[in-house]
Amino acid sequence: MTRADTMRAIAVREGKGPAEALHVVTVTMPRPGPGQILIRVRAAGVNRPDIAQREGNYPPPPGASEIIGLEVAGDVVDMGPDTPRWTIGDKVTALLPGGGYAEYAVVDARHALPIPDGMGYSEAAALPETLFTVWANLFERGRLQAGETVAIHGANSGIGTTAILMAKAAGARVVATARNAEKAAWARQLGADRPVDNSAEDFVAVVTELGGADVILDIGGGSWFDRNIAALKPDGRLAQIAFLDGAEVTLNLGLLLFKRLTITGSTLRARPAEEKARITREIETHVWPWVKDGKVRPPVDREFALSEAAAAHRHLETGSQFGKVTLIP
Repeated sequence: MTRADTMRAIAVREGKGPAEALHVVTVTMPRPGPGQILIRVRAAGVNRPDIAQREGNYPPPPGASEIIGLEVAGDVVDMGPDTPRWTIGDKVTALLPGGGYAEYAVVDARHALPIPDGMGYSEAAALPETLFTVWANLFERGRLQAGETVAIHGANSGIGTTAILMAKAAGARVVATARNAEKAAWARQLGADRPVDNSAEDFVAVVTELGGADVILDIGGGSWFDRNIAALKPDGRLAQIAFLDGAEVTLNLGLLLFKRLTITGSTLRARPAEEKARITREIETHVWPWVKDGKVRPPVDREFALSEAAAAHRHLETGSQFGKVTLIP
């Protein structure tokens, strides 16, 4: 098919800055190479790492697009050599190391998944970054099993809402923390067994009364670290995926040994392409059936036009959302 040589995308004035630095530019259309597909982007997910990149604190890995955006959903419109699975017109959602805030994006074909029947583009675009992160950290590194108790911090975030749904689908008991009573109520509606209103309740006391947590998924770090260690039961696992409350903590090694704890953490973006392809296969095998059945459908809080990327970032920065934020080119 014939396409233009250029497309609209979002850039950051002077390379970094506040949300207002995001603006629409015209750039060269990407072309798929071997093993890649070109997606006409119908929706792109907005994530906290996007804000970090805009601020100059989270550069893309070598070889990745400088355009912000880690997940998209849309239609396959072109393919490079060696892409046997996909055909032109397929509706897919995909994880990418950059390039999502644009009308078109090139993606490693192994990092794409088919959009289930009946699912919209915006809902599909809200899946990859959070599904991959939760699977890799809560299930692979955190080894969450059916019947265990998991504590999930940040219940209103994209990660939090997705983790609640996936943990419930796996048969775990879910404790979910939120910053106020309203968000705690939303977490309960989503399926959390015991939401915790951080403005009025003591997280450690609540979890201890329940017998302790087998696994904790944390985005806070900082002052939350000691509370997490206290709330874990013997042989508990702490999966650290961000540190919004601070990166430096102090650990009492005696507690680590006495309770036989495991502390783990990881990032997703910089992993090798082959490793992301492996996680994609695991997601399709273990999680995609939940997605198709409607058990894992994280809520989309708001949609913004591509030209409103600055407003989307400001909205995410307030922390007032419940679920994911998406851009519509």
